Amino acid sequence: MRTIKVEDPVEALKELEGVLGFPLSGFVPGTRTVRAAMQLPVDKLTQYLKSVLHLSDTEPIRIRQFSHGQSNPTYLLTCGGRQPVVLRKKPPGALLPSAHAVEREFRVLKALGSAGVPVPEVIALCEDPSVIGTPFYLMEYRAGRVFLDPSLPGLPPEERRAVYEAMTAVLCQIHRVDIGALGLEDYGKPGEYVARQVHRWTRQYRASETRSIPAMERLIEWFPQHLPDKQRTAVVHGDFRLDNLVFHTDRPEVVAVLDWELSTLGDPLCDLATSCLAHFLPPDFPILRGISDPGLASLGIPSAEEVFGQYSRAMGLAGIANWQLYMAFSFFRVAAILQGVYKRALTGQASSASAESAGRLAEQMADLAWDFATKEGFRVFKAMPGGPQGQGSAGPSQGRGFSTWTGRGRSGTTESAPFPLPRPLRPRPRPAPPPRGS
Repeated sequence: MRTIKVEDPVEALKELEGVLGFPLSGFVPGTRTVRAAMQLPVDKLTQYLKSVLHLSDTEPIRIRQFSHGQSNPTYLLTCGGRQPVVLRKKPPGALLPSAHAVEREFRVLKALGSAGVPVPEVIALCEDPSVIGTPFYLMEYRAGRVFLDPSLPGLPPEERRAVYEAMTAVLCQIHRVDIGALGLEDYGKPGEYVARQVHRWTRQYRASETRSIPAMERLIEWFPQHLPDKQRTAVVHGDFRLDNLVFHTDRPEVVAVLDWELSTLGDPLCDLATSCLAHFLPPDFPILRGISDPGLASLGIPSAEEVFGQYSRAMGLAGIANWQLYMAFSFFRVAAILQGVYKRALTGQASSASAESAGRLAEQMADLAWDFATKEGFRVFKAMPGGPQGQGSAGPSQGRGFSTWTGRGRSGTTESAPFPLPRPLRPRPRPAPPPRGS
């Protein structure tokens, strides 16, 4: 090693950055060097950015890729001395016609921003694939904290609670926007959102099915008979989780809601249930970290029931009696997604250990969804005339008996007894395989 003397440290640092090929200052957390398969054509992009952002010919453009959970590849562009901007594009390769629609994201961000919802300000939409290979859009970069661990380590209990309350408050803000005033009446189909979603994810599950999952079979039969009687219609995010929010650097305040790829018009309670998924998953869950723990209250984090109550009061609702139904749907959807991951792992010749792990997770999510469905079924039963809480002076109903499901349970018996409140997921030992020839 040898040292050299420099007259201008700033210029020397720039020269060293040029040699190394990555910046040595202004690091943005959550970014990384661009993956080899996600490289952008720098020359064409530079020409476009100069036109849209009015850059000079001497301003270099540096590109970093965001590393967390982006199905639509997302990049941070640093252009000279101006504030960074974010580029979000469709992934390369053949795509389904309605998938990864960045044009829809641009539209909803622009509309919601005009209504005061904390979303990044959009700058430009480019639908010309000749620039970088796919359509893309530019938006401002919102600096702040992104909490990847829902247990919020390092924060005091009162701030943890404030973070979760701010999360629910901004969800209420999204669900209150006037769809007509924003020109979003055609952003999705009105009504029957849960039914359409159940049909969609049933179809996706069937397309990737590799073996029979008993809980999924029960759910596929159960959902069409237990759809919500009344559904409001609002702009729904589609994947409303803590790690899709950017918080102020110093305050428990949401400064940006990100990742609107799955947004549409639908039942807002589906968003609310998605925000509570982590409450019923263990901290070491491999896809989405959970916070299910006997000491949840000591952390200061509100329970799922408290979250539903806060939302209900803020939205002026009398209550959300069927919240377990929405939790059942949310975990059903996760199970269908994981089954797709499992199928792709098998067809992609991934390691057997990885494929088997994804398959077990799909089954566990389906079991958890069925626990919620069973609890919801028993709630409906208790509210029926002649049920345990609905019997009047005339005595029990003379009608037929009622069970939460008329099929066969895991033990081979009809499941008509009440389940306890769905328990947080815990690892379960796998049963031993049957003897050969049995």
